[in-house]
Amino acid sequence: MLLNNDRLTPPKIMTFDRDEDITPEVIAKFMRIHQLELPRYQYLMNCYKGQMEIYDYAKKDPYKPDNRLVVNFPKYITDTFTGYFNGVPIKKSHPDDTYNQAITAFDGLNDMEDEESELAKMACVYGRCYEFMYQNEDTETCVVYNSPEDMFLVYDNSIKQEPLFAVRYGLDDDNVFQGEYYGPGGNRKLTGSTSALQFGEELDDYYGELPVTEFYFNEERMSIFESVILLFNAFNKAISEKANDVEYFSDQYIAFLGAEIEEKDLTRIRDNRTINYFGNGAENVDVKFLDKPDSDSQTENLLDRLQKLIFQTSMVANISDESFGQASGTALAYKLEAMSNLALAFQRKYQSALNKRYKLFSSLATNVPVSQSEAWRELEYTFTRNEPKDIKSQAETAQMLMGITSEETALSVLSVVSDTKAELEKIEAQKPKVAYDFEKESEDGEE
Repeated sequence: MLLNNDRLTPPKIMTFDRDEDITPEVIAKFMRIHQLELPRYQYLMNCYKGQMEIYDYAKKDPYKPDNRLVVNFPKYITDTFTGYFNGVPIKKSHPDDTYNQAITAFDGLNDMEDEESELAKMACVYGRCYEFMYQNEDTETCVVYNSPEDMFLVYDNSIKQEPLFAVRYGLDDDNVFQGEYYGPGGNRKLTGSTSALQFGEELDDYYGELPVTEFYFNEERMSIFESVILLFNAFNKAISEKANDVEYFSDQYIAFLGAEIEEKDLTRIRDNRTINYFGNGAENVDVKFLDKPDSDSQTENLLDRLQKLIFQTSMVANISDESFGQASGTALAYKLEAMSNLALAFQRKYQSALNKRYKLFSSLATNVPVSQSEAWRELEYTFTRNEPKDIKSQAETAQMLMGITSEETALSVLSVVSDTKAELEKIEAQKPKVAYDFEKESEDGEE
């Protein structure tokens, strides 16, 4: 664990001149830069897992209580936000049914709901993560998420900063260095070490461009809880000291003033919980417990203040708060507004990465016809926030809109209606059919 938060400075985007040769020495240089970032990534993941700094503080003297309590705010913040952001799976639609079917099959093969949930979680924890696209043994296109602990991406140094090359490396089961390079000059295996790196055998290049996509939480590549690290470390320290105080009070010292106590008397007092003095001078004996100053209210105020600041600063709502269950639809919307704004900002970054994924998928003629290689541009994504719905309020609003707006617009207010056009067709189909008797009308006309 890191104790110096200065080392948690978000990483800068690594760039390189597109016109320069990418040699093993160049790749090794970026590997060394990436290794400087590893302590930060590991620290952030440890925070998510509950391995906090308080466990690394110096131990107290053996006779002092030394509780190490952890309230796992990083996990709560991350899981709450990702559940809100894409707890309801992202829907993709395209005007062309053939392309729609290809996308649906691709998503089904890769269990895309779970894939996208993990990508969102990792982006929130690390600030960034990667998705790698490859072909399996059956020539099917597959994707897998990858943490930034063993992969990095280098961009060109143009004003647009396009992805240039990616590297994945680490030690195998035999503790031997293994790596892969994807970029200009062809995909290659990497052998040796960071100090003596070499290109190995060539790897297949199916897509004609980089098969790695970066998913990042924000432009700065900051974790969702990175701005409140000092706050939740302070909270853990305060609540641990609170537990220590409670333990102090449950193990108080007893003072005998004006009397000498033998060891056997102390044992009898402890076991029988009875103190009995009599005889001459007994009136001068004073027996009492030593009281420790009580700072309970001060500690509670500090804990409350820290908890509020943690959620306010991270912009993630504390949905376990009692006030959430009592809020009306409008009040609930205000409570979730900050988290909604955060989700909207992340959504733009996330959608951009999804476009890159489906662009790669569409580049293979085995996935879609060549004529549809640019069809990914017309893909529409529907992000649905996973939040409580006030159906009664929505129904009242829809009822008021009837006659003012079109029925389709009025029905779109209802969260229970996923497809307004299909719902209108159902409503129309349920209307009673009135048969018109033309023969009877003709007879009436003759009379």
